[in-house]
This record gives sequence, C-alpha cells and structure tokens, in this order.
Amino acid sequence: MQNQLPKRKLSTFIRVYSQMATSNVKQTLGNLNKDSFVSLLKKVIGESKFLQNNPPELIPEEDRVVKHVLDCLLPYSTTTGGGPLVVNHVTYFPGRGNLIVEYPGTEPGKILSFVGMHMDVVTANPNDWDFDPFSLSIDGDKLRGRGTTDCLGHVALVTELMRKLGETKPKLKSTVVAVFIANEENSAITGVGVDALVKDGLLEKLKGGPLFWIDTADKQPCIGTGGMIPWKLHVTGKLFHSGLAHKAINPLELGMDALKEIQLRFYKDFPPHPNEQLYGFATPSTMKPTQWSYPGGGINQIPGECTLSGDVRLTPFYNVKDVMEKLQEYVDDINENIDKLDTRGPVSKYILHDENLRGSLTLTFDEAMSGVACDLDSRGFHVLCKATEEAVGHVKPYSITGSLPLIRELQDEGFDVQTAGYGLMATYHAKNEYCLLSDMCQGYDVFTSIISQLEN
Repeated sequence: MQNQLPKRKLSTFIRVYSQMATSNVKQTLGNLNKDSFVSLLKKVIGESKFLQNNPPELIPEEDRVVKHVLDCLLPYSTTTGGGPLVVNHVTYFPGRGNLIVEYPGTEPGKILSFVGMHMDVVTANPNDWDFDPFSLSIDGDKLRGRGTTDCLGHVALVTELMRKLGETKPKLKSTVVAVFIANEENSAITGVGVDALVKDGLLEKLKGGPLFWIDTADKQPCIGTGGMIPWKLHVTGKLFHSGLAHKAINPLELGMDALKEIQLRFYKDFPPHPNEQLYGFATPSTMKPTQWSYPGGGINQIPGECTLSGDVRLTPFYNVKDVMEKLQEYVDDINENIDKLDTRGPVSKYILHDENLRGSLTLTFDEAMSGVACDLDSRGFHVLCKATEEAVGHVKPYSITGSLPLIRELQDEGFDVQTAGYGLMATYHAKNEYCLLSDMCQGYDVFTSIISQLEN
C-alpha cells in the first residue's frame, strides 16, 4: 500500500487540517457587530418595564422581546426563505413565548446549544436608580438599564451570533441551537418556560451535545451553584403585659432560642463538604434568618406570635429533600422537649404549667430548588475553559451558593449543562444595573471558539 501516508504524517495532517477548519469557522463568524448588538439591546431594554416578573402584580410579556429577535432572525430563516435558520416560536401562555432557533449542521446527532437567555427581568423602582432603568443609556463602555446583565444582554448577544450564522452560512458538522426562554425570574407560575419545553420533549435532541446555560456573570465558567430552601418558622407564645413577663410566653425569645438550636444542629449535620474546595465554593451550606415579622402592638406588650423567615443555601453535594426532612425533625423535637430549650432570665419560660400552655413552633417551606455541580470531565467543560482562556486571557472557574432555577432539572434529565455569562455579578439584580460592551464582545468570541472547537 505505497499510496498510504505513514501514521505519524497522517496524524499531523489531520491535526493541521482540524486547526485550519477551526480557524476558518472563527474567521467566518468574525467579531461581534457592536452597532447591531447595541441597536438590538436598545430595543429590548426599551421593553423591560413590561418584562418585570413579580406576580400577581407584574406578569411579563416576553413576546415583546421575541418580536425584536424575530425581526433580526427571520430574514435569514426558512420561514421567509431567506436563509437556513429554523425558527420555532413556542407559547404556553398568551404573550409569553419561548423561541428555539436552529442552525442545521451536516452531521446527524452532532449538536451544541446555548440555552437560558431569559426574556423576563426582576423589578426596578425608577426612584431608586440614578438613570432610567427602562431605557438603554450608554456611558463609555457601560451599557445601562434593567436586564443588561440579567439577561437581556445575553438575549441580544446570542441573537447576534445566530444572525451571523444565518448570514454567513458556514459549513458546520454541528447543529447550533439557541433557546430563548420565558419565566426564569419567578416560579410562582409554572408551565410557561423551559420546564414546559422539556416536558414536551422540544429540547430532547440537545442531550446529544453540551448545553451552555448563558445566565451567569463575570466571564468565567460557573461550575457550581447552590440549592435554596425558603423557610418560615411561625412561633406561638402567649400575649401579655411586659410588666408581668412571668405570665407571658415570649415568642420573640422562643424564636431566637429555637432558631439557635436549629442552626447548631444544621451545621453539625451538614458541615463543609470536601468537594466544595474542589469546586471553589466561597461558602459552605448555610441556614439563617433574613426576615422577622409580628402582628404589631405596643412597646409594653409581649406579642402572642411572630414569624421568622429565611433560607438554606445548600451546596449541590447535599440533597435538598434530606435537609428539609432534618429541619422538620429538629422542630418536632424542640416542640416535644420545649422545657429543655434555653431560656433568658429568671422569668423567661416557654411553658406555663398553671395554665397548661406551651409555646410552639410550626415550620413551613416555600418552593425549594437544588443546586448543580457541573461535570468537570465533560467535553463541554473543557471546550468552555479553552474558549474562555482564548477570549478573556485567563480561565478561573468559580462556584457560588447563589441559585439558578431549572438547570439541575436539566442535568437530572441527562443534559451536559455548563454555565457562563458576560454581565457583571456586582450589578446582578441590583439597582443601576449595567454591563460592559467589551465583556459582551469577549462573550461572542467565547461562543465562536466553542463552535469551532466542537467541529474537531
């Protein structure tokens, strides 16, 4: 077989050819079109007043964003005959659509996806801001307005990527899919966004390749997030005059003493996990109060009840259900043995024997979510790290016990979920939100590098 290349020469040829193909894809897709990006971002930020998600008062109208995205992409779609993009507008609730955009590749089953760019925002009070939150303003490199970091900036960024694919039509082995979603910022209403898309099987084929969830910040791979368990501890005592404290059961004192005991048990049962260091979590799991309420009354009146509220932030190496069961066990045990709980001062007590009254605790939970630990051995992770190093100049994956809804469910469904984002953590959900145009340009370069690498 004299015409065969020696194995060493053949492997060198394949490597060089792959590098050329990668370079060609990146060259074709080029850099972010800044003018086009800012123009689109201006339009979607202009809708942000109607995208605030805080039901029942504020229900977002994500189709206001869908319209602008479609205006950009339909000219390059099979819908109009102008290009290869396959566009699917999926709506489960009037005015609250999702958008799936697909650039077809040549190799069946070879796929990558950018998901999680959501078209709703958290609320903003214009009186608290230094500029109008509901219109885009530009201050040098800063692009300012509600949603620039979370997550309308990413909506515009990935739209520009898909537009460039539709316009330049590079020959790719991989199918590239973008999924713009509704209803990420609030879970009071379900069956509207990505949960419904998964349930209907519309994302099933994305399991064939890495899924990049684009809704974090600071340009580095976010490899771990925390679960969240919102809790309420309702404390019942006995109302009485504060000058006769021996005839009262003080629910404020009972709440403080009970919560301290609950926290001590929690930190014993759920200590820092060894994997937290590997993933770079800044904090271990925590359980703490964040709110306190009571019905009101005079300063000379011991109230009859109060409610402490807070959350558990749980690293993904512990199970949310296990923690909820343990917390309920703690409360049940304290109720049963309330006479053994620490008290405060000579007349502070949680049982009035002569009246046959006992203080009591009732624990309830709002909807909990699980954290996620990304697969550090997956192709998706390694590709994202290399792309970040190329575009940003360094790569330093991080983890936080902040929570991202939905992605653990995707991971449990079999998706290779990796997460990244190109806004600023310092302005995430904050007043005076902004992102940097230069960061978004680097984000675009990360996307094109990912697509290029996955061609090999």
